Order: sequence, then structure tokens, then C-alpha cells
Amino acid sequence: MASSDQTRSGGDRGAGVRADAARVLDAVMHRGRSLKAELSTAQSRIDDGRDRALLEAMVMAALRNRADYEATLKSWLPRPLGQRDNDLRALLYAGLAQLDAMGLPSHAAVDATVEAARLLKRTHQAGLVNAVLRRATREPLARADAQAGWPQWLLQRLRADWPEDIDAILHASRTSPPMWLRVNRRKVDRDAYVARLRENGMDVQMPDHPVDALLLETPVAVSVLPGFGDGLVSVQDGSAQQIADAFALKAGMRVLDACAAPGGKTAHLLEREPGLQVVAADIDARRLRRVSEGLQRLGLTAETLTADATQPDAWWDGRVFDAILIDAPCSATGILRRQPDILLHRRAEDVAALAGLQSRMLDALWPTLAPGGALIYATCSILREENDRQVEAFLQRTTDARLEPLDAAFGRDTGFGHQRLPGEGGMDGFFYARLRKQ
Repeated sequence: MASSDQTRSGGDRGAGVRADAARVLDAVMHRGRSLKAELSTAQSRIDDGRDRALLEAMVMAALRNRADYEATLKSWLPRPLGQRDNDLRALLYAGLAQLDAMGLPSHAAVDATVEAARLLKRTHQAGLVNAVLRRATREPLARADAQAGWPQWLLQRLRADWPEDIDAILHASRTSPPMWLRVNRRKVDRDAYVARLRENGMDVQMPDHPVDALLLETPVAVSVLPGFGDGLVSVQDGSAQQIADAFALKAGMRVLDACAAPGGKTAHLLEREPGLQVVAADIDARRLRRVSEGLQRLGLTAETLTADATQPDAWWDGRVFDAILIDAPCSATGILRRQPDILLHRRAEDVAALAGLQSRMLDALWPTLAPGGALIYATCSILREENDRQVEAFLQRTTDARLEPLDAAFGRDTGFGHQRLPGEGGMDGFFYARLRKQ
């Protein structure tokens, strides 16, 4: 267990965090486990916030640069590591990530990672770890082709969908993202919060849009954000924040957030217009609890409902909604820089299944929308099958639906919605379409 490695001294604690990183990477890379779940479990056993942040940074950097580190070990080791050495391979990736992508002081990084080999019961290979990492401090690492580590089916889709943008997509998807903040306008003015951040020595940018957003090029732990616990600010990418801009919100409107967890978009709508009557629905009751917790921190209120968006007959009370948000389950191909394990776990057949689910959600929820109401369909995908083609097909079979234009702030116009590709404007890849009921 990770907690057994977190002993009193700073050196031992540092080795324990490296061992934890190796365990998470091993589970994700070699056993098909979810990055989010494994990381959350490992972090829950670590008391120090700095160590939790270090663990996440190591794991993310190792996965984003996995192809480079694989090429480096292949070039440097006399014999390839076998399946029995999966945890050792994971530890070496974590070590290389510290020296290469994170730029940590080499002496501390090498020593702690070598000690982590002993914690993983790899004492007989601690010398190998030391040799590889010492070499990394002296020589440049091998660099893999930009397409290495990507499944061929996904590369083919991207070449077909975005032939002129494929190189930019590949680059942005392995780049560490900035930290986007959303200021709670109900509690603090954006300019005033910028001043508080700068008083705390943080380098912050205030973009023109989204209008509630701030940008930190260097991410920090939420514990150091002024007033985070009091609900002054939340962490949310700029692309996700733009969903609120797609609505014309008025007090008294009844709004459905059909896939609400973890709750950021529900909260943002209420921050914009606290007089809304919001129903925050999600099929996962456990994740729905996170919505309630987030709303409580922000001082906001919504009705939460465990519900399957494709089966409104089981939960809808017959009262129509003035606005609906479907932030649909998707391939998440627009947020690979935040969920790099997608490249390991996503399959081509998953996209067809997700597209079918998206289609069923649109058809099922459209009757619950009031005449004149707006439905915002959004995904964090960059695949046309889930986005503009999904909207085009819906319009063809739905006679009382009309596509309304959005402005250029939402990305490029595809003809059936707007697409932002990863990294554009410093944001995640995202798709938006606004559908009005005639």
C-alpha cells in the first residue's frame, strides 16, 4: 500500500511518492486500469498536498511522453524489459519524466527514484535505475515520431476529419495544459480576484473570453488559491466555461443539465443566473454526490436527480424545460492532454457505441424541451462522428429543430456547430451546437 511508504523523513517520503507513481503507471499502462481511478486512490493515501501534486505531475508527464521514454529505454538497455519488469519500466518512466518533462533537480530526482526501486522490492535493479537516470542527466533522450503511441484507427480518423491540423493536434495533445480558473461572480469581482492572486505571487492572465475565466500558466494546488474553500473560484477549462455563453439565461428558467457530474457546468449556470431552477441529472449516483458537494462549496442550490438521460419516461414529471444541456459522454479525444490514458484504452468500436448513445440522448430529451427553448449539445471530442455529423443527422430526422449560429469565440464553424481543437486559445478540444425548438 502507498501509505506504508510515506514515512517520517523527507527523503523516504519522496521515494514513496515515486513508488506510488510507478504503481499507478503500471496499473494504467499494463493492466488497463483507469488513470483517474488509480490516481485518485493513490492520492487519497497521501497527506501532504505537495506530494499529491508531485505524484499527479509525474504520472501525467510519463504518460504524455510515453513514446519517447519507450524509445529511450529501447535504445539504452542491452535487453528489453519483459512483462515481469512492468513495475520497473513504470518507475523508469516516472524517473525520466522528472528529468525530462518536469525539470526537477537531478540529484534529488535520481536518488529518490533509486530508493523507490527498493520500496518496490527491486533492490537488485536499483543500480540499473541509477545508471539509466544518470545517463539521462548527461545525454539527450531518444525522441519518437509524433504519431508513436497513437492507435492507428484514431490517427486515420483524425487525418480524415482534420487533414490540415493533424500535426497541431498531435503536439497539443501531449503538452501540459495551463490551469484555467472560473471566478464566482456571485462572490467576487474578477478584477479583484486577479489582484488577490498577484498579491500571492501568482502570474495570472485575464483573457477576453470566457468572461469569468482566468489563466495560470503554472498550475498550483487548489489549497493555495485564495478563497477556494469559500467558493470564490473553481478550476474549469476555458472550453467548458464557454458552454454558459451559449445560453441566454433568465431568472425563473427551468434548466436541465442532463449529464451533470462532476458539476462544474451546473455551477457555472447558477453563478451566471442564481434565479434558475436547475435540475442536475446524472446516471451515476456516486458521481452525482460530487455535484452536491461542489454546489455546497459555492453556496449554490440545484435539484439533483439520478436519471438515465435516454429514459426520461422513468423520471420526467412532464414539466418542460426552457433550456437543456447535453454535455454528452464521448471519446474525450479533445482532452487527451488531461486524460492521456485514452490513447491506451479507447477502441474504435467505442466511438460507434458512444455516437449511438449521443443520438439516443438527443432524441429522448428533445420532447422535454419547451417550444422556443434551446438545447446545447456539447462534447469534449474532436471526432466529427460525435459532433457535426451527429447534429446534422439529428436535424434531418427532427422537423421542429433549428440550428442557431454561435460566434467565432466558440471555434471554427463546421456548418453544424462549432469546433475548437486542442490547444487553440490555450483551451481543450470541444464542440458546441445550439438547437432551437420551433
